[in-house]
Amino acid sequence: MEFLRSKRKLILLCVDLATMVIASLLAFFVTNVIMTLGIDMPHIYNGLFLLMACMLLGLWCMRVYKNIWRYAVVGDFLSCAAGVFIGTVMFYIIALLTQILISDIITVLTVLASIVGIIMSRVCYSYIYRHLKVGQSAEGSSKTLIVGAGDAGNRIIAEMLTGDGSMYCPVAVVDDDISKKGRALLGVPVVGGTAEIPSVVEKYNIKTIMIAMPSVTNTEKKRILNICSETVCEVKNIPYVHELIGDSDLLGQMRKISIEDLLGRDVVTMDCENIKRLINGSVCMVTGGGGSIGSELCRQIAARNPEKLVIVDIYENNAYDIQQELLMKYGKELNLEVHIASVRDIEKMEKLFSAVKPELVFHAAAHKHVPLMETDPEEAIKNNVRGTYNCAKLAKEHNVRKFVLVSTDKAVNPTNVMGATKRCCEMIVQYFAQQHTGTEYAAVRFGNVLGSNGSVIPLFERQIADGGPITVTHPDIIRYFMTIPEAVTLILQAGAMARGGEIFVLDMGEPVKILSLAENLIRLHGKEPYVDIDIKFSGLRPGEKLFEELLMDEEGLKKTENKKIFIGKQIEIDADRFIKSLDDLCDTADANESETVVDKLREIVPTFNHVVINK
Repeated sequence: MEFLRSKRKLILLCVDLATMVIASLLAFFVTNVIMTLGIDMPHIYNGLFLLMACMLLGLWCMRVYKNIWRYAVVGDFLSCAAGVFIGTVMFYIIALLTQILISDIITVLTVLASIVGIIMSRVCYSYIYRHLKVGQSAEGSSKTLIVGAGDAGNRIIAEMLTGDGSMYCPVAVVDDDISKKGRALLGVPVVGGTAEIPSVVEKYNIKTIMIAMPSVTNTEKKRILNICSETVCEVKNIPYVHELIGDSDLLGQMRKISIEDLLGRDVVTMDCENIKRLINGSVCMVTGGGGSIGSELCRQIAARNPEKLVIVDIYENNAYDIQQELLMKYGKELNLEVHIASVRDIEKMEKLFSAVKPELVFHAAAHKHVPLMETDPEEAIKNNVRGTYNCAKLAKEHNVRKFVLVSTDKAVNPTNVMGATKRCCEMIVQYFAQQHTGTEYAAVRFGNVLGSNGSVIPLFERQIADGGPITVTHPDIIRYFMTIPEAVTLILQAGAMARGGEIFVLDMGEPVKILSLAENLIRLHGKEPYVDIDIKFSGLRPGEKLFEELLMDEEGLKKTENKKIFIGKQIEIDADRFIKSLDDLCDTADANESETVVDKLREIVPTFNHVVINK
């Protein structure tokens, strides 16, 4: 390989020398034939040879022979001009010292012609190489359409043309800037706008679409992705600007389209300073800290300098994973405790509260899988209802500053046991808030969390990887979606805003039709729905409903300083009656009376309209 590189340098050096010889002959021809100055060439050939040697030395000093000229940019060509100029200065210095006979007019003409010739030789080589590269569809390469004719698109194409054996062969570019149509990026033509993607794909037999628009909004990206989903191409995407890794190659940072890209709304941002003030220097406890939501809570809390972070979880594997992750990242800088305990166990939780003395409690521990809780409803009562009551009660007794419950949109007019228990948990939070103790209670309600345990997206991904079919419960089912970081930041923001009894609700934009989501996901994997990957309808699961709601009818909405967060109106709780009903419910659950416990739950949650689906 070293020999090959040296050989290429030698060839390029010879080409430059030949260019200089031709330039000197051209200069002599101009001065003697056109300008008729009658300069005698043999008398100055020594000077010309010295000039050429100096110019080659100047080019070498500018490291132009180390460049890969097939990917040259303007700066590389300017280096050539600078090298020739440096060589010319060196020549004049030597000529003055050695009294070598020179002709200024021939020297100037030779230098100018050499600069033009050296640069043009490289431009021609770069253009020919790229033209040949673009014109061929290398064996095993995927014909690729680039969306976006900006800097990112230019860099992506340049990287695709790097070396041999590239996986991608750029054949066309689309951009909504009309002025760019008919032009080209590194020899790749800009053939139209994004609306023409399906026809361009068909015309050029495109296999892969790459969206090279890192600054585009989520709404605009969703529009483009919807157009791309009309094709059967695999679609890849450059991360957003803030996610890009420095000046690293963009092609290496290309990623498959994620469902987050299909949500069609910008990521909800919160007041980070507000959250930092809440966490900084506080003892924070996270129940269910090993789960998908709980572990992200731990990550975001750890990043905001708590006095101590206490993770409580019944499942030791999850607790161990997040413990090791945080220890690897923060080491001894983070005061971390991990406890294996169940929120059902009031004695164990009492000991933990007494020993730890938490100031902030984020209660994420819960059973969340709807069909499983339909099978064993008493377990949902024991874990969700009793666990929440235990932790909320201990928060009051141990003067916890804030207690934040992680709730769900399934608590709104619930049709399943899990949703009804979470609504009951919200009522517990409101009950304790009405006691007007030193603890500020709040609940946070949001929709489906992408990538969380039990989320439909990982299931779809596995089913596609296995060749299908994808299973959707019902063709008309819709859901609200948000990302795990969004959900957790909302929880922390709710903790900062809580004053007592609020149910915080995120404006999650438009709901997503699960069938459309599945079809788009298949297409964006380069497959065709119902042909390459089938979709089957399995029927609604026990307790599942077609449409999720975010607010109960009787709650209404109140705006907050964050336009994306609303507060539901607090409902007054009849304390004595509520506690009596709660005790009766938990006693029934302890007796494992599955049928009776649902009736007891309905008495506490009047909006609970249990839907039982016989399979």
